[in-house]
Amino acid sequence: MAKKGIEKKPPAGSPAWMTTFSDLMTLLLTFFILLYSMSTLDSIKFKSVASALQSVLLGEAKPTIFQNETTGETDIQSVMPSPNEDIIEAQISDMLEKVKAFVKDNDLEAEVTVMQNKRGVIIEINEKIVFELGEAIIKKDSKEILDKVSLLFDEIENDVIIEGHTDNLPINTPKYPSNWELSSSRSVNVLRYFIATDKITPERISATGYGEYRPVVLNDSRENRAKNRRVNILILVEEELY
Repeated sequence: MAKKGIEKKPPAGSPAWMTTFSDLMTLLLTFFILLYSMSTLDSIKFKSVASALQSVLLGEAKPTIFQNETTGETDIQSVMPSPNEDIIEAQISDMLEKVKAFVKDNDLEAEVTVMQNKRGVIIEINEKIVFELGEAIIKKDSKEILDKVSLLFDEIENDVIIEGHTDNLPINTPKYPSNWELSSSRSVNVLRYFIATDKITPERISATGYGEYRPVVLNDSRENRAKNRRVNILILVEEELY
């Protein structure tokens, strides 16, 4: 009578692949905990990290914790904010209060608007105060306003960018073939005035034109187009900390 085959018992413990997989997951968890301990995450980013990590551990999705929202490329900085971000924000806030106080003390509140962005503080002057429609020659009545604004440059050491903006109405003249040339000419003329008349150091100031491509409101009415025609004086906050 033939002998029955001896049934082989499986080796004790978990399969080899499961051990390797468990080690990998443990290392990933340790890695993300380390990242969290070295950075300050807001609640939304933390939930994103936790959700993505949970998906990985459950095998439901590929890891997307550091996925860029627009390109899909890895971008660690999108989750880990700059360690100097709070310092930069504080500097911008301080500059904003200083500029607002200056505008109030010099009776400029009716002529300019003060705001901030991620680069610094903006003094916005509406186009009708400085220029005629479709022109880049500084109006005589506006020079007193520019002279007052230039006094601020004596109180600060920050660099300044003059930005020219237009509405979306097309222009095509020998002098200004498009809104690019018009906006650039306006910003350069304001820059030249500050340097020549108010003796601003040229190394501190620059000019750029954005044409019609950075509107603050839709160009869907006469009033809105007037808001988009403007000259911005951007006071830069130092970026050396980045």
